[in-house]
Amino acid sequence: MATRRKADYYCIGLESTADDFSVGILSFKGKILANEISVFMPETGGIHPREAARHHAEVAGKVLAEALHKAGIRPREIKIIAFSQGPGLGPCLRTGATAARALASYLQVPLVGVNHCVAHIEIGKHITGAKNPLTLYVSGGNTLVAAFEAGRYRVFGETLDIAVGNCLDVFAREAGLRQKLGAPFGALVEQLAARSQNFISLPYTVKGMDLSFSGLLTAAIELLHRGQHRLEDVCYSLQEVAFSMLSEVTERALAHTEKPELLLTGGVAANKRLKSMLETIAKEHNAKFCVVPKQYALDNGAMIAWTGILAYQHGLSTPIEKSFVRLKWRLDEVYAPWVGG
Repeated sequence: MATRRKADYYCIGLESTADDFSVGILSFKGKILANEISVFMPETGGIHPREAARHHAEVAGKVLAEALHKAGIRPREIKIIAFSQGPGLGPCLRTGATAARALASYLQVPLVGVNHCVAHIEIGKHITGAKNPLTLYVSGGNTLVAAFEAGRYRVFGETLDIAVGNCLDVFAREAGLRQKLGAPFGALVEQLAARSQNFISLPYTVKGMDLSFSGLLTAAIELLHRGQHRLEDVCYSLQEVAFSMLSEVTERALAHTEKPELLLTGGVAANKRLKSMLETIAKEHNAKFCVVPKQYALDNGAMIAWTGILAYQHGLSTPIEKSFVRLKWRLDEVYAPWVGG
């Protein structure tokens, strides 16, 4: 094991909001030492919260051991334990919180509850070097446009129903794409969409600065079941409409806030078409376009550890008796004294 200076401190971050159980280990200086992930893969349908929680409980010890081994540190070198306190699926969050409480109690170190959405932004800033971005966060569970203003991250636009990632996932499952191609759902839709430029009109629903994807999903599934169009054409049209909606809201927020950077994160951030559309918007508004690499854009423990470090360094921690999970903890409810000095 490499010799480390005694002044170095480390944080373990546990992520368990949905289908991923992840352990990240970072130094207080921001060096990522480990970021181990175990994904729950349901045989059919979407995420089953209790089954996912059972998976998390079963793999927690193994993933933690792998992370500690990779990081090359001993448990006694850990300064704090951070965990995803919300938002997310109740059974999954509670499993991660229980593991975090046990670790913090055993190691006799402080516990820090972290907002999952804030963590996506903070790790994105840390990895890309963005200082003051407007962020588009798009995943299976969240879709929102946010930026820091007056002490907190503010939501400038969000989905009113389902997330864009969920929209794509449900459509892909309805079309049986996993069985046909054996790739992640978002990638399946992207692959098929790339084979078409035949646009079919679908509902485009932007209400002020907010979005709705449920009508778009219903219409796309109806087209699929009619069998009058190629699957590639439906995928192309679904993707174009969904991403155009996201681009409209993002561009208006960027024009309003005049932020110097546009940050894209979340599982859907890997989509090349979405990246291309947003890159064009950033250029037109003289903003630097920053995309979070896939391993840190997906749900991961490193983002929880880093945000936990930032919070702890500014005097924030979570007493065990107040470490209950918060299933609907909004981004704009989080006090973030570490942002902007």
